[in-house]
Amino acid sequence: MTDDTWGLVRNDLLKRIGKNNFVTWIEPLRLAAIEDGVARFEVPTVFFGDWVSRNYADQIQSDLKRHGQTVERIEFSLGAGAKPRTATRVPAASAAQKARTTSDEEFRGAALDARFTFESFVVGKPNELAHAAARRVAEGGPVSFNPLFLYGGVGLGKTHLMHAIAHELQVRNPELKVLYLSAEQFMYRFVQALRERQIMDFKELFRSVDVLMVDDVQFIAGKDSTQEEFFHTFNALVDQNKQIVISADRAPGEIKDLEERIKSRLQCGLVVDLHPTDYELRLGILQQKADYYRQQYRGLVISDGVLEFLAHRITTNVRVLEGALTRLFAFASLVGREITLELAQDCLADILRASDRKITVEEIQRRVAEHYNVRLSDLIGPKRVRNIARPRQIAMYLAKHLTPRSLPEIGRRFGGRDHTTIMHGVRRIEELMTTDSQLADDLQLLRRLLES
Repeated sequence: MTDDTWGLVRNDLLKRIGKNNFVTWIEPLRLAAIEDGVARFEVPTVFFGDWVSRNYADQIQSDLKRHGQTVERIEFSLGAGAKPRTATRVPAASAAQKARTTSDEEFRGAALDARFTFESFVVGKPNELAHAAARRVAEGGPVSFNPLFLYGGVGLGKTHLMHAIAHELQVRNPELKVLYLSAEQFMYRFVQALRERQIMDFKELFRSVDVLMVDDVQFIAGKDSTQEEFFHTFNALVDQNKQIVISADRAPGEIKDLEERIKSRLQCGLVVDLHPTDYELRLGILQQKADYYRQQYRGLVISDGVLEFLAHRITTNVRVLEGALTRLFAFASLVGREITLELAQDCLADILRASDRKITVEEIQRRVAEHYNVRLSDLIGPKRVRNIARPRQIAMYLAKHLTPRSLPEIGRRFGGRDHTTIMHGVRRIEELMTTDSQLADDLQLLRRLLES
C-alpha cells in the first residue's frame, strides 16, 4: 500500500514541478518506510537529501497526507551503497588524505548555498550566455572550453552560477571530486601549508580534483607566491583535461597586478560577461522571489504595480533588489497590512533614496579619463588626437545615456562644444559598438563602475 501511495505522490509531483526537476530530485528518492508518523526516504548523497529536504519535503508531506498517510515528519538517510560526500576517495590517514577530507567537509558544509541552483536562477538577455555556458559545464561531459571565466559586477549572478554548476555536477556524479572555494581561501590554505611545511600535501590536494572552481580570482592579484602556485595548479589540471571554472569582478585583462602569464591562461578558454540587469530581468527575479514569499507568508496580498515599481527604481544589483523584497514581506507580515505601493515607499525609503543616486557628467568624465589614462583637462579641452578624441566620444555617449542632461548641457560641460558635436560623438560610438568588441567591453565596465 505504501508503494502505491508513493506512486500517486510521484505523479502529483511530476505534474507540479515539471519533468526536469522530477528526474533530478524526486526520481532518485526511495521510500523506505512510513512508521509512527515519520516517512523515511533513502537518498544517494547527503547533499541530495539536504536539498530535497529544503525544497520539496513540505510538498511530499502534504501529498502523502492527501493520499491517506499519517505523516508528521520527513527524514532522509543514505541508501544502501551510497557514500557520504566526505568519504569519496579518502580511504585512510595520511596527512594529504586528512587535508582532502577537511576540504570536502568545507565544500559540503560551508562553501555551497543550497538556494543557488539552476532552477532558482532567472535567465534574461544580460546573463543568457553565461547561463548557457554554465549549463554546458555542469553536464559533466568532455571539457569543451577550459577555463570557463565568468565576470561581472556585484550581485549579477557569478557566484550563483558557480554554486549551481557544483550542485549539478554532484547530483549527476556523486563520485566526482568538485572543489569550490574563493581565491582568498586558496591563498589562506597555501600560506597555511607553507607555514606548516605541508606544501606537497597542498599540491596533491589541488591537483587531484576533477573540477576546480575559484571565485573572485582578482584577490590573488599582487600576491606573488600565491599567483605562482595558482599558475602551476592551473597548468597541471589543464594538462590532465580537468575542468576549471573561475569568476572575477572584471575581465582577465582588466585585473591590475595579475601576472601576464595568468591573464593569458585565463583568456584561453571561454570568457563570459554577466551584464548589468535590465528591467525585464529584474522584474522576473522579483516575481520568482514574490512567489516564494507568498508561500512563506500565507494570506499576504501584494498589490498590482509594486513589483514593477521596484524593478524600475532599484537598479544597483540583484542582492539589493532581493533584500528590499525580503524586508517588504517581513514588515507587511509583522504589521498585518497589504503590500501596497505606499507601504513599499515607506518601508524601503532608505533603499530607494540610495538607488536614486544621480550620475553626473563630471563623474563620467573623471572615470573615462582614469580608464584611458588621459588627463581630464585634455578630455574636456580642444585636442583632437585619436587617443583623446575616442575617450571623449565615449564620455559623451555615457553622459547622454546615464544622465538626464540635454545635449546642449552636455556640450557646455565638454568645453563649450555645440550640441551637434555631442550628437556626432554619440552616434559614432553607437556605430563602433557593433564592430569593436574591445570598445563594447570598455563601455560595459565603465557602466558598472558608474552604477555601482
